[in-house]
Amino acid sequence: MTSPQAQAKPDFSAFQRKLEKAGASAAAIQAFRLSYDRLAAGETGRIPEAEIEPVADLPAAPSRAVGAERAKDLLSRTALLKLNGGLGTSMGLAGPKSLLPIKEGLTFLDLICRHVEQLRARHGGPEFVLLNSFATSGETHDFIARRYPSLGDWSAIELLQNKVPKVDAATLAPATAAEPDLEWCPPGHGDLYAALAGSGRLDALIARGLRYLFVSNADNLGATLDLAILDDFAASGAPFLMEVTVRTAADRKGGHLCRAKADGRLRLREVAQCPEGDLRPFQDIGRHRFFNTNNLWLDLVQLRDALREHGGALPLPVIFNTKTVDPRDAKSARVIQLETAMGAAIEAFPGARAVVVPRDRFMPVKTTNDLLALRSDAFTLVDGAALRLAAGGSGAAPLVDLDAAHYRMIDQLDTLTARGIPSLRHCRSLKVQGPMTFCGKVIFCGDITVINPTEETKKLCPGNYCDQQIELGDLKN
Repeated sequence: MTSPQAQAKPDFSAFQRKLEKAGASAAAIQAFRLSYDRLAAGETGRIPEAEIEPVADLPAAPSRAVGAERAKDLLSRTALLKLNGGLGTSMGLAGPKSLLPIKEGLTFLDLICRHVEQLRARHGGPEFVLLNSFATSGETHDFIARRYPSLGDWSAIELLQNKVPKVDAATLAPATAAEPDLEWCPPGHGDLYAALAGSGRLDALIARGLRYLFVSNADNLGATLDLAILDDFAASGAPFLMEVTVRTAADRKGGHLCRAKADGRLRLREVAQCPEGDLRPFQDIGRHRFFNTNNLWLDLVQLRDALREHGGALPLPVIFNTKTVDPRDAKSARVIQLETAMGAAIEAFPGARAVVVPRDRFMPVKTTNDLLALRSDAFTLVDGAALRLAAGGSGAAPLVDLDAAHYRMIDQLDTLTARGIPSLRHCRSLKVQGPMTFCGKVIFCGDITVINPTEETKKLCPGNYCDQQIELGDLKN
């Protein structure tokens, strides 16, 4: 049956004019049009379990040493791109999340820039690119200009992500708002491809002899440029490579790799694309074993060819997010935000591959839970530019669960740890409930729960705590 949206046959011309007036590139307009046409055709964006099958097994990423001459050659033809468009608003920040201090006073961006400097000092490459949003551009520019001017001219480093119109959910026309800025939204990190093509950066990279691109999130502190993976990717001739890791209980809601029954191609399925009735198999980590780290490798020439083949934009699956035009006003008009994921491009390339990487290549900072674990001694700074699990620890990252009512924001976490960050090197899990502060040398091992059932902030005194539940309610402090 044809959907009401498909019967309406909305006119794209109003979006075309809006995007052109805003200065959008032809690639950005074409990418948005592909997404909009799917909405107008009545597609739901859902990927049912019946249309896919699990990926049973995948090769492990290589770990072999790469010789100096080979490394120099590869990196002379490689660019490292970090997605740096995110603000840490969910944690109470007003600026780029990548400027959060993580270890020894160093921010995410410090670690990224130091890694690039070290690779260049040793091997002469790679080229460095940051995909910024308009919200992160200014502060990121000032930071790099002040601390890492040797990385090069800002115009060569920065690539700006696009913005797209919100769609009125009732009419499928461009949404309108009293504040014009509210009529626009980010298109998701699948915008990477339109940003590369529309800015001319893709052609410029290829013209300078670059062939390979490593892309990862700026808030994934494990995503360094791995020479063994680069060497293997280059030798394979594959157009696209996704790094995946084995799913754990913590990844049940994250995007997993699967295979389309129709053509056998690898696909990425996000939870927003899963029909409600299929949530149980989606979250079954024994069935769908592999989790997308969003560490991706691309052959730039084959990317250019694929864009040309598809009229200037990759045909990516679309995620339809229904929201209000003013996120602060629940009664404002309903809108649909059209988003794509860059990892979803795996299905756009015949011959795309995936490899399983160790868990320490996926260390994202999405919440204060992640931040506390990474700031603790469970992780160590390697060569001043990368975080890795500390030797002699439990062998896995501690699972931290902080009471969101008290510790969702950065300033609340800072208050919790103002007198000392607890040792988590030998801790499997830490759960904190109620207002408190850690005081002095607190060492946790095994599974720990700390509870303060009162509204009065309590202190947890120095000591060794192992496999126990600690009640603070009766303490007078």
